[in-house]
Amino acid sequence: MVNDCILIVDDEQRMRKLIKDFLVAKGFSILEAEDGEKALEVFEENRNKISLILLDVMMPKLDGWSVLRQIRQDSKVPIIMLTARGEEQDELFGFELGVDEYISKPFSPKILVARVEAILKRASKDTKEIKAISGIEIDKDGRTVKVDGKQIELSLREYELLVYLIENENIALSRDKILNNVWNYDYYGDSRTIDSHIKKIRHKLGKKGKYIKTIRGIGYKFETK
Repeated sequence: MVNDCILIVDDEQRMRKLIKDFLVAKGFSILEAEDGEKALEVFEENRNKISLILLDVMMPKLDGWSVLRQIRQDSKVPIIMLTARGEEQDELFGFELGVDEYISKPFSPKILVARVEAILKRASKDTKEIKAISGIEIDKDGRTVKVDGKQIELSLREYELLVYLIENENIALSRDKILNNVWNYDYYGDSRTIDSHIKKIRHKLGKKGKYIKTIRGIGYKFETK
């Protein structure tokens, strides 16, 4: 069941109901606003749960462009503009302001739902994958590591080794297993290469280095307890 919340902003009640019925049938939860001012009010009250906004252009009190500008000042929430206009210049204007999609009325509700699903899927992929544990923060997209908010410099192999240990938290990992998974091949050299990498990582983690436990006769384990 879909849990994403969609904010529908349109001054036509029939249009809001039509869109809402199709989205609810797909499992989305819905919030509504009948004008630009109300849209901003609803957004501010629910910004943490709104996944996407369907925003009409021509509305009373505050038009869609004005709403878009204000939301884009501090939010990257996906926005699809709904408008009766179909001029290329209007579409370009919308994209310049930060619109993710632009659909002209009249439109097929099924196509609209498909666009919504496609944008949300794309947005979820764009979301940064960040893992945080006991003051250690790993940004997988940027391949960076921060300790108590301060970035530390790790070599690629040190980074991959730390990530592997953390992703297998509380599991005792043999040196052979670490080599095969981090070095990505059967390593026939001296497994003490892991020991030297662990030593460097512990040093760079500072006080957090104690979380990498040595399991005598086996290998290592990442444990924060």
